[in-house]
Amino acid sequence: MPAPVFTFTDFGFTSSYLGQLEAAVIKEAPLSRVVLLQADAPVFNPRASAYLLSSLTDYLPSDSVVLAVVDPGVGSDRRAIAVKLKERWFVGPDNGLLAMMIMDEVSEVYEIVWQPAHLSSSFHGRDLFAVTGARLAAGKHVAMLPLEKSDLIGHSWPHSLSEVIYIDTYGNLVTGIPAHEVSTDMTVSCGIELFGHARTFAEVPPGHLFWYENANGLLEIAQNQGSAAATLGVDIGTEVHVQN
Repeated sequence: MPAPVFTFTDFGFTSSYLGQLEAAVIKEAPLSRVVLLQADAPVFNPRASAYLLSSLTDYLPSDSVVLAVVDPGVGSDRRAIAVKLKERWFVGPDNGLLAMMIMDEVSEVYEIVWQPAHLSSSFHGRDLFAVTGARLAAGKHVAMLPLEKSDLIGHSWPHSLSEVIYIDTYGNLVTGIPAHEVSTDMTVSCGIELFGHARTFAEVPPGHLFWYENANGLLEIAQNQGSAAATLGVDIGTEVHVQN
């Protein structure tokens, strides 16, 4: 049975691009299950997306293939890469999007040198990455060459990012900071506001701003029954500071 393929993109949920991506996978590996992991990754922002993607991977099956496409440099000379981390494969552009996987000491990194007969200038996600991911999921051969990690974008980025990396539907501010690195007696600032810790939304009154460990292990700033993003007027990339 082929491995499942999980898609992680900045395409948006209403785009036909998602369907084309899935169709390309199914055409190459008809028995492979395609699962939408995320379609609203930070637009044009491989760096923020890298930290977000990393927080989602622990909950995937061990033999998954992750098809990651946040690719503002599509059509340029940036490389197409595949990262093998234990039993999982990650396929995407060499723009930092797969940096957290590249950093893992047991990962192996390859340049994808195979190309399809037709490769559009603007949709490598469908024509190259999706087909490569499907082939890996089905156990088919893909022409690849090993790469030195030090040659790849993002290989030396910090393991945590003290910024807002994602804003969810509710206006919660996801940061690139692993919550286990922050003591619950510490305060967090974003903009000019300072927040204390709460374990759950129910522990604070409506309208109250606080920080907590989200379900994926990252420090998140939230407002009970409100939008922290709207209240604070912040966006992806806003710096976040932890204070004793």
